[in-house]
Amino acid sequence: MAKITKLIIPVAGYGTRFLPATKAQPKEMLPVVDTPIVQYVVEDAVRSGIETIILVTGSGKRAVEDHFGYNFELQSWLKKQGKEDLRAEVKRIADMANFVYIRQKGPYGNGTPVLCAKHLIGNEPFAVMWGDEFFLTDQKPHLRQLMDVFEKYNAPVLTAHEVDLEDTARYGIIDAEKVDETVVKVKDIIEKPGPEKAPSTLASLGGFILTPDIFEILEKTALGKGDELWLTDAIRGLIRKQDVYACKVDGTYLDTGSKLGYLMANVEVALRRPDIKKEFKKYLENKICKNFSQ
Repeated sequence: MAKITKLIIPVAGYGTRFLPATKAQPKEMLPVVDTPIVQYVVEDAVRSGIETIILVTGSGKRAVEDHFGYNFELQSWLKKQGKEDLRAEVKRIADMANFVYIRQKGPYGNGTPVLCAKHLIGNEPFAVMWGDEFFLTDQKPHLRQLMDVFEKYNAPVLTAHEVDLEDTARYGIIDAEKVDETVVKVKDIIEKPGPEKAPSTLASLGGFILTPDIFEILEKTALGKGDELWLTDAIRGLIRKQDVYACKVDGTYLDTGSKLGYLMANVEVALRRPDIKKEFKKYLENKICKNFSQ
């Protein structure tokens, strides 16, 4: 079985929900505490064994490329200032993986960047993760959990995560058969069905292990909602041809694609940071108590 070494991260979106902040900087570069969102995604992948990160970019995304570059001028300046710990961190970020950048071409939609990377994938299984959502895990990284399921069943694997019933109106919901406590066999994905029509409370979130079969299906997939090419539509086509599984990921899911989700992600990460969690927790407790007393 081929080893999974490549990850595609689409980062070409406009980030309209965060305008005007994203007018001059990519949404994926907004910091959660002090680290860009997309770096959390990359670090999860690297810990999982990914060697090559393919970032599919668009206009105005130069900052993403610069972030994962060496920036020798900055390193030299930090060294002269005696800030060796910061210099080492800048170098570490660039050394994490082999970074490849390609421009998105074709219709808008999250299926297009995957198709754009076809020539870089070849005949290997590969991973896809979005640049604005990630999991905080205590032990095994998010992507590694998917890889383990792929290696067991030798079939595509989706991320599954339990959501509240009312949130079934926000996500693609998985209709599936239970395989074991953490794995289901996917029968269908219903886009935002809502509580009355949801077949389960298992949401399909950002993280996939796919095989090259998906490219032919994507090429034949008709444009969907908003005249965009959707990866989920292609995966539904894949489900009709072969077995597809989903892994119930063990971890805390953080979706920074909305303002509320972004704020919640900052709180979750800050409360896990040894350098600030004590003072931040004290601040939150005082703030909440003060608000309730008014």
